[in-house]
Amino acid sequence: MSDREKPPIENLNDYDISQELASRAIETAGKVIEFIEPAPPLYHRTPDGIHIDIPILYQGFVLDIIHYDIAKNSFLPKGKPHVKYVGSIDEKAIMDVSRKFFGELRVLDAAEYREPERAWIIPIAWRSFIVAHLKISHDGKNVIPDYRLTGELKRKMF
Repeated sequence: MSDREKPPIENLNDYDISQELASRAIETAGKVIEFIEPAPPLYHRTPDGIHIDIPILYQGFVLDIIHYDIAKNSFLPKGKPHVKYVGSIDEKAIMDVSRKFFGELRVLDAAEYREPERAWIIPIAWRSFIVAHLKISHDGKNVIPDYRLTGELKRKMF
């Protein structure tokens, strides 16, 4: 046996959860929300209606999407992506409304923890709806983008 010390293997199950880390994650989300902006909508028609999503953009990455009700020109709560609508889609009008509503978004003072991802999930509200979640690193310091949605938006734009 060698007298060299072997580097340890990281134990992904050996970490702490604390209210301090949750509070830091909420604080980080509060800072991030000041700099987010809506990206051009992603949409498709389904048998259930039309599904319009407004990507939340931060430093060129999508963090989450907000469902949009084109019939009422408002945001929808998380979990309600479709509305019945047969008219045309005016992306400029959707963007104008979204920019206005982004100014009304707020971070809720609570955190969910997702163990497989080792990340905090911070709910974002618009009026009385939870419309999105921001994913923050375990230590509460860094925002984690949604890389799949970022790729989808980039494919749409180019």
